[in-house]
Amino acid sequence: MGACLGICSVLSCVSCLCGTAPCLLCGCCPSTKNSTVTRLIFTFFLLLGTLVACIMIIPGVEDGLKKIPWFCETSTTIHGSVNCDIVVGYKAVYRMCFAMAAFFFLFALIMICVKSSKDPRAYIQNGFWFFKFLILLGITVGAFFIPNEPFTTVWFYFGVVGGFLFILIQLILLIDFAHSWSQSWLEKAEEGNAKCWYAVLLTCTGLLYAASIAAVVVLYIFYTKPDDCVENKVFISLNLIFCVIVSVVSILPKVQDAQPHSGLLQASVITLYTFFVTWTALASVPNKNCNPSLLAIVSNTTTSATGQMVQWWDAPSIVGLVIFILCTLFISIRSSNNTQVNKLMQTEENPAMLGGGESSREDGVHRAYDNEEDGVSYSYTFFHFCLLLASLYIMMTLTHWYKPDANYQAMNSAWSAVWVKIVSSWTGLLLYLWTLVAPIMLKNRDFS
Repeated sequence: MGACLGICSVLSCVSCLCGTAPCLLCGCCPSTKNSTVTRLIFTFFLLLGTLVACIMIIPGVEDGLKKIPWFCETSTTIHGSVNCDIVVGYKAVYRMCFAMAAFFFLFALIMICVKSSKDPRAYIQNGFWFFKFLILLGITVGAFFIPNEPFTTVWFYFGVVGGFLFILIQLILLIDFAHSWSQSWLEKAEEGNAKCWYAVLLTCTGLLYAASIAAVVVLYIFYTKPDDCVENKVFISLNLIFCVIVSVVSILPKVQDAQPHSGLLQASVITLYTFFVTWTALASVPNKNCNPSLLAIVSNTTTSATGQMVQWWDAPSIVGLVIFILCTLFISIRSSNNTQVNKLMQTEENPAMLGGGESSREDGVHRAYDNEEDGVSYSYTFFHFCLLLASLYIMMTLTHWYKPDANYQAMNSAWSAVWVKIVSSWTGLLLYLWTLVAPIMLKNRDFS
């Protein structure tokens, strides 16, 4: 009897690993939509890969990677003299993130044009988690056998483009979040206790602007020199002027008439994020005299300009990693109430989005229920494409957007990384400005 029960238990586990998301919910978990559980699990795969990539750049682990003969050897090759003390962590992060990007690209292709959970491919999207993990593991192992060239150089530019696109996605989600935040608090103020809500709104706006002003002062003090760092001065000054412009536009009478919920709260959020992106851009400037590390700022020392030592865990990378985690989780659970954002982010407005589907809780069991029989609640392909871009963004963040020199003796900052971040900050400001003026310019379109 015990053997029979054991066999049944094993078969049940195997069935669950091959089945859909409901098997992965425990009894204490609340009932939720199948689509949400699936997105969270794929996001978990991404975060798991990110954790592994982070571990690979820990000094002790790097020492272990150096001992693998076929992975990296300090020797002279046809491509130059490879210094494993410098590039081994870089190589490991690139290959781990390549594996994640390839994994999500594969599923992006498989899931093209899936319209509902009745499509057989939807069962692949929402199940077979054990086999998906094996696929990711297999791609990861294979990636570590990829030779340096031309992979390293080509994949660097893939990372630059992918990182830029993911920053734009972050900006779109941030703008949507800022509008939703302001709208929610203003509606609560209209419903009652207006003084309290307006005080909280004013306080948050003031704190965000104060943080932005402090950021500008810090950037001018530590990332500029009286007789040097002209580019840094131009970048900081331009972004300061642009942020003042969008803040003024957000409270213009015509904008307020077209969008009563628009105001300085959204502008303050965008302003603070703009200066964060500016900070990360200045932290990538090749001129080390204009780009001190946090350690150099605290200890009042000068950063070496040789580019030999790579400080993986600097402040911009840590903050970028936190924002990356929040953004990917938001992508997994988001459900915007903005029609234009839903169209832009490929989120369909259908019965699944509107809460359709039965939760099947008559038996009191908490489970994930199929809410996509009439139509998917999000574009499967676009979701995987976002995670692919997230893989490239985290790759560039963990390697500080560095590029190895021609003979793999050092890793140095590249101006391409600086321009990617600065242009993305300008693009974000333009997107926010467009959300303010579009209802005025295009009066016949619905911007609800």
